Amino acid sequence: MRCHYEVLGVRRDAAEEELKRAYRRLALRWHPDKNLENAEEAAEQFKLIQAAYDVLSDPQERAWYDNHREALLKGGVDGDYQDDSLDLLRYFTVSCYSGYGDDEKGFFTVYRRVFEQIVREEMEYMTQEDIEEFPTFGYSQSDYDTVVHPFYAYWQSFCTQKTFAWKEEYDTRQASNRWEKRAMEKENKKTRDKARKERNELVRQLVAFIRKRDKRVQAHRKLVEEQNAEKLRKAEELRRQQKLKQAKLAEQYKEQSWITMSDLERELQEMEAQYEKEFGDGSDDDELEEQETKEGIEDKLSDEAEESEFADDLYCPACDKSFKTEKAMKNHEKSKKHREMVALLRQQLEEEEGKFPASLDDANGIDTKEDEETEEMPKQKLSKKQKKKQKTMTVVSSFEKGTKILAVTVSLKTQCKIQRVDGFVCYTHVLR
Repeated sequence: MRCHYEVLGVRRDAAEEELKRAYRRLALRWHPDKNLENAEEAAEQFKLIQAAYDVLSDPQERAWYDNHREALLKGGVDGDYQDDSLDLLRYFTVSCYSGYGDDEKGFFTVYRRVFEQIVREEMEYMTQEDIEEFPTFGYSQSDYDTVVHPFYAYWQSFCTQKTFAWKEEYDTRQASNRWEKRAMEKENKKTRDKARKERNELVRQLVAFIRKRDKRVQAHRKLVEEQNAEKLRKAEELRRQQKLKQAKLAEQYKEQSWITMSDLERELQEMEAQYEKEFGDGSDDDELEEQETKEGIEDKLSDEAEESEFADDLYCPACDKSFKTEKAMKNHEKSKKHREMVALLRQQLEEEEGKFPASLDDANGIDTKEDEETEEMPKQKLSKKQKKKQKTMTVVSSFEKGTKILAVTVSLKTQCKIQRVDGFVCYTHVLR
């Protein structure tokens, strides 16, 4: 069977107009009526031209033909197709070559021809637009960067252009409906993809086998290792020199820093000596500061002691009770029991006043006079300590009863005092 494109004399990617022109030209040339002297040959050729145009002029028929072209040309799609591709398995052994020269049986000649054959097979399944340049295997003295490296870079990721249509199990033209046809196409696609994957893996494995034994690759690897070792040696040498340089700089910097510190210390001593010469050694100021600090501590301790004494003055003379807080004292003064004791104390004082009609004012004359003098004095601003002392002052009233002195001490904090009102001695308790 001849290829339809060859019969019409067009490329595989020819357009519909190009097919039509080629068909008309060949039909006029090989029509039996135009070739009466050679009618049988003309009729046979005209039949091939007619069949080729019928297939290629129909888009669906042409697509199917393109997918199965190789199988049709090599035996058809009925299972009798024989794949004449190069058998790559027999090149996975060292017995297929002899030596690593460029002679007929040498390593580089044998495998160069193998890849040239693979390229020819791939070209059969590529259109004019899809044709690409395949890197060659090269020779024993080929340059690594321009020949060897590009070759392995391309073929290690090789992808075949073969369709493997002859591997299909079903003829979609025999399908009774479109669902059956789709099912057949799906199964055929799985078969083709599997065959294509196997072909790609086989070629890549062969490339890996060859690369492992390629003397050019081994020489380049050795060269790279030597270059890396040299770079490492230079880097170590540079690092060592930098360390020595840094150590030298550190020593120089250390010496300079010591010189600088000694100069600073000498200048500081000179400044201190000059200062002592002009203003003294400053010992009096230090003693004054220490004395002020000591006095501040003593004042603080004195204030704390006075506050504790002031807390002890929270005392109720009527009930003979002491309290820790001012709030407790206030609550006590509001209680019924306290009021009863105050009334009892007032009654006792009135009885004593009747028996000893001494003038309370005379008894306390000194204190009253002192109070008046104090009131007449101009008011001065009192310190905190003086205010606390003034609060803790007490008024003492004394009554003579034979040889016995009745003394009542009243704290100003509780606002309690004894006074004479209309000839009676009264105990007055003022709530704040």
